Amino acid sequence: MTAFAKRIAAKPEFGPCVLLVAMVLVFYQLNPAFLSVRNIGNTLAFTVELGLIALAMTLLMTAGEFDLSVGSLFGFCPVLMWTLYNTGTTSMELGFAIALLTATVIGLISGLFVTRLKIPSFLVTLGMLLVVRGTALFVTSGFPQRTWNARDLWLAELLVGDFKVGGLRLHMSLLWFLLAAVLLGLLLTRTRTGNWIQAAGGNPSAARARGVKVDGTKLKLFALSGAMAGFAGIVSSIRTAAANPNSGTGYELEVIAMVVIGGTALGGGRGTIISTVLGIFILRLMRNGIVLVGVPGLAYNIFIGAIILGMMALHSWLDRRHQEGR
Repeated sequence: MTAFAKRIAAKPEFGPCVLLVAMVLVFYQLNPAFLSVRNIGNTLAFTVELGLIALAMTLLMTAGEFDLSVGSLFGFCPVLMWTLYNTGTTSMELGFAIALLTATVIGLISGLFVTRLKIPSFLVTLGMLLVVRGTALFVTSGFPQRTWNARDLWLAELLVGDFKVGGLRLHMSLLWFLLAAVLLGLLLTRTRTGNWIQAAGGNPSAARARGVKVDGTKLKLFALSGAMAGFAGIVSSIRTAAANPNSGTGYELEVIAMVVIGGTALGGGRGTIISTVLGIFILRLMRNGIVLVGVPGLAYNIFIGAIILGMMALHSWLDRRHQEGR
């Protein structure tokens, strides 16, 4: 293997990229409708909403932490916003701001438990998941909130308005996703904060000794994670005209799977936004593809588990070869 090929294979994006291309080719051969304009548009609409959460989770996991409350925030924030709006308590714009602020504060609270009380983030955010989901169910008595008049409002159009590129129907949420990916990618790779994030996850003690504000960095990332989950939930509620308190159930595990498949180290210290974007599309296209080729949807988790195990084995093998200098 040439030196150039070795460098390419050692990059964390290599494995996910190969898997994504192979998967697209296989599904297209099995069912050409997989790459139809309509199917691509429909797949992108939901993919980018879940992807927004995965982008923030990448930074948090690179810093060595998890957030299991993102799925519950995905369901809770739309419920809060639409409850405020439908009862005439606030305008949609103010309700939107309150919902995002609430999600940010919830993320901060989780971060404080982790950084100040030194409780593992897994346990903290698991508890927060139950509190937030329970609150959403209690407030709504388990019933979805009315949102079907949302498209008459300028904010809804700004967040989820659709447009066409050729024959492809897309939503504004795709542009928000791309913007977030670019900004967070630059943050992680081109700024001092990005260096701090990687140092906090790689070796927190050494990072503190070098003056890195580990706790402050993690606190901001928990806040970002909460805000992005809330934003994604609101976007989804406008697109689907439904704010269901049960929305987002199980999303926390799927988001973590996206990030892990993309090559972010479970122990922290390594992660890239580009790899996560690949991981996002791998999982969402996998779900779409197995349905189109006639595989029962209930088998989805089998495929996801197999992909996670396979990608972890591949990343481990590539890391060993890189360390051995092969």
